[in-house]
Amino acid sequence: MTSKQRAVSRLIAQAGQMLLAHGAESTLVADIMRRMGIASDMDEVEVALTANSLVVTTVYHAHCITTARRCQDRGINMKVVTDIQRICIMMEKGIVDYQLAQQKLNRITPQRYNRWLVLVMIGLSCAAFSRLAGGDWSIFAATFVASSVGMFVRQEIAHRHFNPLLNFAATAFVTSLISAQAVSYQWGNNPTLVMACSVLMLVPGFPLINSVADMLKGYANTGIARFMIASLLTLSTCLGIIAAMFVTGVSGW
Repeated sequence: MTSKQRAVSRLIAQAGQMLLAHGAESTLVADIMRRMGIASDMDEVEVALTANSLVVTTVYHAHCITTARRCQDRGINMKVVTDIQRICIMMEKGIVDYQLAQQKLNRITPQRYNRWLVLVMIGLSCAAFSRLAGGDWSIFAATFVASSVGMFVRQEIAHRHFNPLLNFAATAFVTSLISAQAVSYQWGNNPTLVMACSVLMLVPGFPLINSVADMLKGYANTGIARFMIASLLTLSTCLGIIAAMFVTGVSGW
């Protein structure tokens, strides 16, 4: 009995750890962990979450096991989140037991888009914003180049595992440095749109949404922590933009 409880405790702790590490909101993490535990015949499953750790307690035949895990941020990846949700549903329907679920969980690996595809799509998305804001095709092209180069810098810095705050500041600096040339040489009908739209890729939208969702759903501490991280990323972006303005002599947008 105890060996089963240990195995189930490790399973749901690992699932929660992976969910938190890849950007799932706290309510979803706690719900999936509880459902997996109950589907594995546990009598009770209690979960406590913080921004970078979790504690889970399982009760089985009046025997209690508590385990804690540290959760490192491994980047937003909804493929991992949905794969774990599928495992949970299969456990609830009796298709897999906790042992097979552990094997499936161990086989989950984060999948990434091709980096060059990401560069092109980021460039097109920022450039599309510039068109929506009233820019002409010269503005579109300049925004595409600036944001694509900025995304390349962001990928290279992230690949070397630098601090995300430094990454956002450096990316914003390089992107604004390039886009400021449109203002200096007066390209297009509204050159300041290039500077404004090319850095939109650095808006931490997902962390901000998760932080609000956590606070509204009762996980205030986790929500506040995530909000502060998103705010620091925004501050780093602003510092990079201001530094580029200072270097190029462009006063503002």
